[in-house]
Amino acid sequence: MRLPTIVHLDADAFFVSCELALKPELRGTKCAVGGRERGIISSASYEARACGVYTPMPTARALKVCPDLIMLPHTSGLYGKVSRQMFDLCETLTPYVQRNSVDEGYMDLSPCGYTSAAEVEAKVRGLQERIWRELQIPVSFGLATNKLVSQIASKLRKPRGFVVVPPGEEEAFLAPLSIGKLPGIGAKTEAALNERGLKLVRDITAKNESELEAIFGDGWREMLATARGEDDRPVETDEEDAKSYSQQETFNTDIGDFAEIERIAKRMVDELMPKVRADRKRVRTMTVKVRYPDFSQESHGRSLESSTDLEAPFYPLVGPLLKAAWKLKRPLRLVSVRFSSVDDGAAQLEMFAQTDEKRRRLADVLDKLNNRGRDAIVQHGHQLAKKRPEA
Repeated sequence: MRLPTIVHLDADAFFVSCELALKPELRGTKCAVGGRERGIISSASYEARACGVYTPMPTARALKVCPDLIMLPHTSGLYGKVSRQMFDLCETLTPYVQRNSVDEGYMDLSPCGYTSAAEVEAKVRGLQERIWRELQIPVSFGLATNKLVSQIASKLRKPRGFVVVPPGEEEAFLAPLSIGKLPGIGAKTEAALNERGLKLVRDITAKNESELEAIFGDGWREMLATARGEDDRPVETDEEDAKSYSQQETFNTDIGDFAEIERIAKRMVDELMPKVRADRKRVRTMTVKVRYPDFSQESHGRSLESSTDLEAPFYPLVGPLLKAAWKLKRPLRLVSVRFSSVDDGAAQLEMFAQTDEKRRRLADVLDKLNNRGRDAIVQHGHQLAKKRPEA
C-alpha cells in the first residue's frame, strides 16, 4: 500500500520567526529582517506582507509602503543555530532528512514502518507542534508520494500549513493550480505561457505532444511529467556529514555579483572553521558549489598541501574555486562551501608551527568572544556588510 511518506518542510518567514522567538512581544506586528547588507528585505512577517512588503524589496521602498514597519537587524549565527535544532528534531522522526537550506528540506518516512496514512499524518503533525513548542518557529508541511508534489503542497496554505496529497491524486491536486506554482516557472515565463493559453497546470496536460513540443521544445516531456505530478528523485541525506563540514545559502533573489558571492563564501569559511577547531579537527580540502535558478549545479574543489584548522590558508582559494565552478556566469540561486579530508590534527611542518600556533591562539580567543555574543569583532574586510547608499 502506497502512503504519502515524502514530507517537505518549509519554515514560515524563517528569519523573522527566529527573531520573534527572541522578541515574542513583537508577534502580530508588521516587522521585517534585512537592510543591513544589501539594503533589501530578506524576510517579512505575514502582517507586513499584507501591507505590500515582500522579499527582496529594497528597504527604503518597504518603509514607504509600510511606514510603521519595524526593522529588525540580522542576529549573527542565530539562523544557522535554529536551523540545526529544527532539522535535529526532524531526525527524531526519521533518519532520512535532506537539508536543502536553512529553512527548507525533505523527509522520507517510508522506511519507518508506518502502516497507514493517518499514522504518518499524526507523526508529522506532532513534529510540527514540537518545533513550535520547543523553538517557537512556525513551519508548513506538505505530505505526498514524491518530492515535487510535497514541495508544492507545503507552500499552499502558509503560514502553519499542512497539506496531504493522497497517493494517486497527484495530477488532480496540481490540475487547478496556476502554472506558476510549478518549480522553475518564474513570473516572466508564466506571463509568456499565459499568452499561449497555458494558465493552469491542467492546460499543460490537455495539450497533445506536438503542441507541447512547439511550446517547450526538447523539454516538453519533462514539463508534462511535472504537470502530472511525476517525480522519482530520492530524499538525499548527506552521508559525508561525519567526514566533512559544510554550509550553504539559498538567496532570496538570484545574485550575479561575483564580489558579493565571494564575500558570502568567505563568510561561510569564517563560520565553519570554528566548528572544525571545536571538534579538534583539521581539514585539507575545500569545495565550492553553485546552483542556478533551474537547479542545475556545478562544484570545484582544491586541497592544501597540509591540513589546517585556520581560515587564512583557504581565503586565497575562494575566488579561484568560485570562478571554476561558476562557468555559465548566470545569476545564482545558491552557493555552498564544504571542507573535507578531515583528520585529527596531525602536527604541522616545523617551519610553520610557531606562526600557526599564534594564529590559533588568536582564533580561539575570537571564537570564545563570538560565542558570548560579541560577534562585532571583525578581522577581515569580507566580514563587513556592504555599505548602503544614502536613502
